[in-house]
Amino acid sequence: MAAPLYSVEREFPVSVERLWQLWTDATELQVWYCPVDLQVLPGSSVSEPHVGGLWTTAVDVPLFDMVAYFFGRYTVFTPFERAEHTLHHTTEAAEFAARDESTPSHTIVLEFEQRGPAASWVKFTQVGEMPEEQIELTRQGTSSYFDNLEKYLAG
Repeated sequence: MAAPLYSVEREFPVSVERLWQLWTDATELQVWYCPVDLQVLPGSSVSEPHVGGLWTTAVDVPLFDMVAYFFGRYTVFTPFERAEHTLHHTTEAAEFAARDESTPSHTIVLEFEQRGPAASWVKFTQVGEMPEEQIELTRQGTSSYFDNLEKYLAG
């Protein structure tokens, strides 16, 4: 596996079982899995929680008049501990619908841990190749996803 591009990690005031559900259930992803102030495209989230299962989501980015489409397959799935999936990206709806998995992809590694009776931790690591100037912007974007999860949990 290539070297990690970046990681983002955070503790949340929920059980590891709840945190796992938030990251692997399509209904949950549909609500929060995007940067703060953006929205997931309705009906775009899929999560088939098993090795080989499909994972998809699309984020509406009105500022740039585009939708960022993401898809991949779970390659590791150890409930409440670790999930890995490939990550393909496109801004074309037809390419998203086709889900051509032969396109270049990254790997997303999600690690989970219970941290006390009412707290758990998740670490998101992106592995692949990316221009150096894009890495920090992508890390900041992912951090905003975590901010949105905090906002969702706060109600």
